[in-house]
Amino acid sequence: MDTIIKSEDEWRKDLTPEQYAILREKGTELPFTGKYVDNHDEGFYTCAACGQQLFSSEAKFDSGTGWPSFTDPMNLEHVELLADNSHGMRRTEVICKRCGSHLGHLFNDGPIDKGGNRYCINSCALNFEKSDT
Repeated sequence: MDTIIKSEDEWRKDLTPEQYAILREKGTELPFTGKYVDNHDEGFYTCAACGQQLFSSEAKFDSGTGWPSFTDPMNLEHVELLADNSHGMRRTEVICKRCGSHLGHLFNDGPIDKGGNRYCINSCALNFEKSDT
């Protein structure tokens, strides 16, 4: 996997203002506003900044939280997990390992039968590629 390094000016040119605020400035979209919250098509989700494959539709579930939620990434080597103690909370930040973009957070309140993980990911941090089935 090749690491993608760009200047902040290059990221600003390549991303929409909303994507830049979330992916590069660690923002969060409002719940139930993202385009993939209710997506039930088969395929996979990629990083909106660099195209890295991140999550399969098979791992997506309805958490009721207002953000796309996944039990696990397609490949653990494609994401990096970092301690996030911002805003007076203890969370685990999920970033794209290829480009360093903020994707969302990992929580331990997901489906127990699938390991209990809930990768809570911003829709605007993702692109979706539908399967050819």
